[in-house]
Amino acid sequence: MKDLQEILAIAREVGWGAADILRSYYHGTAKNPNLEVQYKQNEPVTVADVAVSQYILERLQASLGNEDFAYISEETYQSSSSVAQASNPWVWIIDPLDGTRDFIEKTGDYAVHIALVKETRPLLAVVAVPETQKLYYATKGGGTFVETRGRSVPLQVSSGKRVEDLTLVVSRSHRNQRLDYLLQNLPCQNQKAVGSVGCKIATIVEQQADIYISLSGKSAPKDWDMAAPELILTEAGGKFTHFDGTALQYNTGDINQWGGLLASNGEYHEVLCKEAERILAQFDLS
Repeated sequence: MKDLQEILAIAREVGWGAADILRSYYHGTAKNPNLEVQYKQNEPVTVADVAVSQYILERLQASLGNEDFAYISEETYQSSSSVAQASNPWVWIIDPLDGTRDFIEKTGDYAVHIALVKETRPLLAVVAVPETQKLYYATKGGGTFVETRGRSVPLQVSSGKRVEDLTLVVSRSHRNQRLDYLLQNLPCQNQKAVGSVGCKIATIVEQQADIYISLSGKSAPKDWDMAAPELILTEAGGKFTHFDGTALQYNTGDINQWGGLLASNGEYHEVLCKEAERILAQFDLS
């Protein structure tokens, strides 16, 4: 197997290539720019999702093969194959287009997520945000960097704010009553609406926001929504856990990330997790 830095170089190159393909669909310059939106379990899927998924899988498999790694992509995932994947300790977890609704609605908040997970935890991550022409990358213990074509700089989350002054980054579309109640009752009330989990985490590592909360309802976010953004945040000094403080687990055979998840700059992480649990218990009693 190649070493982690070689693998990272391949993943970054693939991330840029995927971003270029998405931009060509987004700006109508692709050979066939018609997005042909379909719905899978109430979530939109476009030809761009499928084209980019195919591109990422082909490029990674051509460079790295199928012997050392399993591959899980949102667009090719079959629950029946999850058992085989869970038995391979090294798995690529890919979301070719995170924020499809934002992509269709032209908000600019869409991203490519590529994560390499060993056993149940991410070791390497790439999040490309095509519309800002930025690519974020991290390796376990190696820090987080943002790359604009040809230039990389290290990133660190914000620090030194009062809890009331923290800014929450929230979804435009995935909302429900419990989440709204929780957000209304937290000690921090500054909010910024951003699509795509990758774009939300980018705002935290760029110090434009400090907290993101995910709360599953009838459905839950999936491994490919969280794996790459989690490592980008934690390697920049942030924290990303369940409300009870436990780490997220990937490649377990269940791709759903149920429950309450809190991502933050780390400063009031435990306090906010406890507060979130208290507020939700209040809501559930009412």
